[in-house]
Amino acid sequence: MSNKIANAGNIGKKVRSDCYVTLELKDSGGIVINQKSKVQVLYGDSNNELCKDVLSFFGIENAILTLEDRGALPLVIAARIEAAIKTLIDTDKEYLLDFIDENNYTSEKEQFRFSRLYLPGNSPSMMLNAGIHEPNGIILDLEDSVAYNKKTEAQHLVRNALRGINFYGAERMVRINQFPKGLEDLKYLIPHNVHMLLVPKCEGADQIKQLEKKIVELKSQHKVTHSIFLMPIIESALGVEKAFEIATASENVVALAIGLEDYTADLGTRRTNEATESFYARSRMVNACKAAGIQAIDSVFSDVGDMEALKANVKVSKGLGFEGMGCIHPRQIKVIHESFAPEAAAIDKAMKIVNAFIIATEKGLGVVSLGTKMIDPPVVKRAEKTINLAISLGLISENWREDFLNEQAG
Repeated sequence: MSNKIANAGNIGKKVRSDCYVTLELKDSGGIVINQKSKVQVLYGDSNNELCKDVLSFFGIENAILTLEDRGALPLVIAARIEAAIKTLIDTDKEYLLDFIDENNYTSEKEQFRFSRLYLPGNSPSMMLNAGIHEPNGIILDLEDSVAYNKKTEAQHLVRNALRGINFYGAERMVRINQFPKGLEDLKYLIPHNVHMLLVPKCEGADQIKQLEKKIVELKSQHKVTHSIFLMPIIESALGVEKAFEIATASENVVALAIGLEDYTADLGTRRTNEATESFYARSRMVNACKAAGIQAIDSVFSDVGDMEALKANVKVSKGLGFEGMGCIHPRQIKVIHESFAPEAAAIDKAMKIVNAFIIATEKGLGVVSLGTKMIDPPVVKRAEKTINLAISLGLISENWREDFLNEQAG
């Protein structure tokens, strides 16, 4: 066997919570592990055992592995070594660490998606504490934020992150690569409790149908029973024109998002804060979503330092009928949540609906009515979510019903 060398990971003075591995396959000499780490005294032995275990798992008996550690978690180290190994040998095996209990939850079609925080899929430091900022969704990105020569590394890291990083209840999203490469991402995602896939630069129902076919195949193969939802991203003039077709391509499409950077580039114009250049596209997409009965999600706001401009943008977005937007920095989450929060009239209506439901349940009635209108279960469910959101935002108290009944009686 001739010598072979592969690298994986990130290196540099500003890199943290990551590592860089160099793997050299040899014809003889056994396994040699070289570590460079400021925390080697604390974690050197355990990292050494992990390195040996990963190499052994893939049947490697002779190699020199150099690990330059910058505070990486075991799941990151394992992902980096596996990516390097698969550069050198052809194997379908996967080295999987345990799935943590904290991430053993699912998602729902009808849930609030005010904020979704984008995180580069090859940057573990940004993933570790993202959940504590309480975004509605966390997007591990495999597309634009990942360099082409790092795509394979990102696939392994995102897979391990889905299994081992606590996202504190946020909807677990992944933006896959553009078709057809995005289909290759699925085997790293479907078995690992991903909740939603964002489909970039979507321009037709055929892409969604291809995606669904592969998802069904992988779900069956890995005995996955929970729903995996889809959020196609409209980023071109053609995508805008086909928005309704895309929105109705599958029952698992629960939202459409618009990506204004690529859309305005496709038009040959410049994106502005006033957004007059994208008014038609945003309105058309919102209309398609409402007609299909799904959520419309607005684009990210790129100026992370201007909170007043963000507030103004969200106000316009909400006025157009959008129900959420993307964010690229945690500081944007609070502003987005507060701006998309239900208004007083919506909260009051939700309380009336839920109160009527409680009364009907207590009386053993099979039908819920509010005044002369019948209330369907999905309406009650959404009203309950509105109330829960209002409670979480501190707009009403947990004892809201007691306050509500007292107000009604008074």
